[in-house]
Amino acid sequence: MKIQDARAVITGGASGLGHATARHLLAQGARVALLDVQEEAGRAAAAALGPDVAFLRCDVTAETEVEAAMAEAQRHLGGLNLLVNCAGVIGAGRVLGKHGPMSGEFFAKVVHINLIGTFLCDKTAAALMQHNTPNEDGERGLIVHTSSVAAFEGQIGQAAYSATKAALAGMTLPMARELARFGIRCIAIAPGIFLTPMVASMSAELQASLAAQIPFPHRLGKPEEFAQLVAAAFTIPMLNGETIRLDGAVRMQPQ
Repeated sequence: MKIQDARAVITGGASGLGHATARHLLAQGARVALLDVQEEAGRAAAAALGPDVAFLRCDVTAETEVEAAMAEAQRHLGGLNLLVNCAGVIGAGRVLGKHGPMSGEFFAKVVHINLIGTFLCDKTAAALMQHNTPNEDGERGLIVHTSSVAAFEGQIGQAAYSATKAALAGMTLPMARELARFGIRCIAIAPGIFLTPMVASMSAELQASLAAQIPFPHRLGKPEEFAQLVAAAFTIPMLNGETIRLDGAVRMQPQ
């Protein structure tokens, strides 16, 4: 598929990796719709990207909201052939914390947003993509999961977060296999330590400490690099069913 033909829905598109992906795709000639639960930030992000960018408020944990937002995005874009799942929460917390064991409600909330929210977007987008006219390779669309290096080397305090990111990596291959008959690919990207708004809010000293852990390049990842990988994946039909680490060869320590 050609990047200029991309009709992309990006969840969590108000900031961070999602917003960077939207900006990069637009620069390549794609059309983009942002989905985010942060209404004020989402509208501001869409306005900054240009008049043709749609923003749709959507709680990815609410199935009816996802279905309505995806249908509206498809109408606005004139099609839908790319879904980039960037909506998620860190969900940091120890299993046995200072104030007692982690609550099941907290753990379930992280799972609901990061994992179930992604699934709801996946299945809704796939249901729409299956009706696309295939290209010469039989392709109808691409679904991208945002996993994490925490799926493989989760740190102390990341039990809930790592569980969801490992689940997203684990869901990628069976989804790719099932959706293959419709010409819909599915991949996951597992970023390392990236300069997202959360990291940008940390002190310069802490940012430098994080960057020092990365073998090469010896710096934090740029959200634009995540975006570049999304765009490349869209154009490479053979890239399917895989989880790709994007981490500068970092392997996270216990804490």
